[in-house]
Amino acid sequence: MEITQTLLLLPTLFLFFLLSGQQGLLVSAAHRHHTPRHLFDWQPTKLFVFGDSYSDTGNNRKSEASSWKYPYGITFPGKPSGRFSDGRVLTDFLAKFIGVKSPLPYRFRKIGVQHLKYGVNFAHGGTGVFKTLVLDPNMTTQIDFFQNLIKNDSVFTPKDLHFSVALVTVSGNDYATYVATNGSVQGWQPFITSVVNQLTVNLKRIYDLGVNKIVVIALEPLGCLPQSTAEFSFQKCNGTENALVGFHNLLLQQAVAKLNNETNSSSFLILDLYTSFTSVFKNKGDLAGSIKFENPLRPCCVGVSSGYYCGSLDANGAKKYTICQNPKSTFFWDNSHPTQQGWRAVYSTLRSTLEELYTN
Repeated sequence: MEITQTLLLLPTLFLFFLLSGQQGLLVSAAHRHHTPRHLFDWQPTKLFVFGDSYSDTGNNRKSEASSWKYPYGITFPGKPSGRFSDGRVLTDFLAKFIGVKSPLPYRFRKIGVQHLKYGVNFAHGGTGVFKTLVLDPNMTTQIDFFQNLIKNDSVFTPKDLHFSVALVTVSGNDYATYVATNGSVQGWQPFITSVVNQLTVNLKRIYDLGVNKIVVIALEPLGCLPQSTAEFSFQKCNGTENALVGFHNLLLQQAVAKLNNETNSSSFLILDLYTSFTSVFKNKGDLAGSIKFENPLRPCCVGVSSGYYCGSLDANGAKKYTICQNPKSTFFWDNSHPTQQGWRAVYSTLRSTLEELYTN
């Protein structure tokens, strides 16, 4: 089965009555003055990444994933690299922030231990905390890979793990799979709870393996992804889908607060993608240095008709997609993933939150 951007999406037919009024429940992080990181004794040297296409930098099989097809990667590195974007993704921006190179995808680990100097990226596009439409490693299996490198292969020492950051992304594939396999709105609240509960187990497990700081993303506004906004001519978001996100994010916020309390630490940190995405969408360019998009809900690369996606070719090898003239002018690259410029804009809103990595 080809892995396309559609795995991240939630159809608009569900939740027509569920969770209304929950949108925006996640409390956004307070903005703080930036403190020079060199003033702290703790400086991370490695980044470990778990999750899906929002952080995957090349773990998907080339024969299956759209992220290995042109025009993905045309901005960076100039050709498809397995990233679900025209260029860099969230992993790359976080790596730059903490001062390391973007870590090697796990599938390339056998080329030499010396290439694991900056950590490892285990994220795999299309996966979730549970089994999804993609058969490849869900988050539990990704953490198994990590544990094996630590305990059996002895690649990383306790000191390595102490001076490390983990990025964990869960962007909606569990919910897309639930819709595809159940086709009903019944049981959503218990299922959302089970997703967040399993995610909490995963976060605690990464911490128990010795990672000092763990960054987890809050769900982005799924109702604002182009797959959902297309029916509105890319002019507005689907509020019903975003209500689902509000409930997920509220539970996640409570779970992370509990984890920090139980571990008597500030090891767990939420990156609020919901607030970040929506603030970028609303930006009118009034703030100096901020990135403005004329129509942030319209993607750059789209299929020419139903059934085709960014990178699609017909039986004769003719391309069945169109691409905008300048990816820097758009927030979304395809039906669900930001462009490099979109991620850059999101990252700029998250910098003050990321400074909290350097607090005790």
